[in-house]
Amino acid sequence: MGIVLHTLAALGYAALAWRPWRALSGHADGVATTPERLGLALVLLVHGVALYQAMLGAHQLRLGLGVALSATFWLGMLVFWLESLIIRVDGVRLLLLPLAALAALMPIVLPAPMVIPHAGNAWLPVHLIMSLAAYAFMTIAALHALLMASADRRLHRPQPSADHAGMSPAWSRLFDAIPPLLVLEQVLFRLIAMGFVLLSLAVVTGSAMSRALDGPWLPFDHKTVFTLLSWATFGVLLLGRWLRGWRGRVAVRYTLAGLVLLLLAYAGSRFVIELLLQR
Repeated sequence: MGIVLHTLAALGYAALAWRPWRALSGHADGVATTPERLGLALVLLVHGVALYQAMLGAHQLRLGLGVALSATFWLGMLVFWLESLIIRVDGVRLLLLPLAALAALMPIVLPAPMVIPHAGNAWLPVHLIMSLAAYAFMTIAALHALLMASADRRLHRPQPSADHAGMSPAWSRLFDAIPPLLVLEQVLFRLIAMGFVLLSLAVVTGSAMSRALDGPWLPFDHKTVFTLLSWATFGVLLLGRWLRGWRGRVAVRYTLAGLVLLLLAYAGSRFVIELLLQR
């Protein structure tokens, strides 16, 4: 049943991605419709049930690289869906929906999740929730940064028409439909601020969990080092925004750099352990 649900979720994301990508060739309008938003809510429900079975179905807490990636993009899609009810961010779904479709298949393709030891530790579920939520917010923020970079380039390199710009009319309409660059920037920093709070809570709960297991407050390992580097990167960006008004390309670079470090913290280490070392 888990394989079926993950496959259905992947097919649902792919079906929802088909129309906006088809719109790039000029055959349709790329703006999201109400039925598509309702369809995305249904796919999120199916994906959520699949993740629940994968992580908690056997009354044990299980986690692995495939499930973690799938859960991250499920939370990211949930954040995007809620965001789309407030502002129009159609450009983000061009990247997010295909990635979510691939992520939904990861629990099937990658090695099966393993039972997490010390599941009785009260800090463990809180730490996992904070960590996955931080990943999700920062992933959506990175996609916003890419959309901002594209909109900024189009703004500073105006073309007389979509045909002269080498873009289809639908692609041009898609950029016309997104909020102004300043609004996108405000949303970006709001996402980063919320992600930074979640990441801070993940660090604190991780330290508390380690201490409860008679370990050090901050274990000096691969995961901790890259997590702290990512936390510092996002913290510097927020501080620079507050003190010096950082924006534009500086914000995009810091956001992407912070996400790469955050991915290396867990996904990188699990990739080496599960796929390369097969442990």
